[in-house]
Amino acid sequence: MTRELLQVIPDPHDPVGEPAALQAMEEMVRRSRWASALSHADLEHVLGSMQERQFARGGCIARAGELVEHWMALIDGFAKMSVASEDGRVSTLTGVSAGVWFGEGSLFKHEARRYDVFALRPARVALMPRRTFEWLRGTSVPFNHYLQDLLNARLSLFIGALEHERLLDTDARVANCLASLFNPELYPHAPRFLEVGQIEIGLLANVSRQRVNVALQRFQALGLIRLEKRGLTVLDPAGLRGYRATCNCALAEEGGRHGSGAA
Repeated sequence: MTRELLQVIPDPHDPVGEPAALQAMEEMVRRSRWASALSHADLEHVLGSMQERQFARGGCIARAGELVEHWMALIDGFAKMSVASEDGRVSTLTGVSAGVWFGEGSLFKHEARRYDVFALRPARVALMPRRTFEWLRGTSVPFNHYLQDLLNARLSLFIGALEHERLLDTDARVANCLASLFNPELYPHAPRFLEVGQIEIGLLANVSRQRVNVALQRFQALGLIRLEKRGLTVLDPAGLRGYRATCNCALAEEGGRHGSGAA
């Protein structure tokens, strides 16, 4: 199969040169785990069917209620998935960073999208049309295995988020929010440096910016992260994932000391 011409649909407020944009999209697709199992001809066919769109900070990448006609992935930038109630309340579901594919569930069910996706920073998005997505599902066993693993990882993420929301204190929720951005199934190429601000982390963890600031200072004191001028560097992802256990052990120890003294 021969490759058709890839198309870039720029954001007029923040355009990127088309040759550089096409190269970045192709490199991102080739790094995707499912792409490594395709033949050269099949991968060329996939690349030839794709488009790129560019979004400014705050731009709506995908809107709830719209029919889903593309599988999407972030080439660069950072975004959030969120839902909103009729009275305007918003709840963030998860973050989306470079290399992350999303929207497969709505494509499976041929239904309207059930969440919004907003760019928290200028973002470039790769779009695979439904016909290519369905062609891969019908011809590539490894692609279907990848989708199965992706759906399982996403289900685990949302179950964990619900558990954290109900059972953990604020600091532990922020820790687990950061740790979730290093899930190897969902974020296979996550860099240790995260160019995110306290407001963005607050949106992802559903806590206030002030509480995020307190939590980040504690994590830095514990050697879990290093705060930087434009974001933070995660030094110990496993430590962030285990922050709940650390807190519980510390509380149990403290309670034991108080109990011994009272006895």
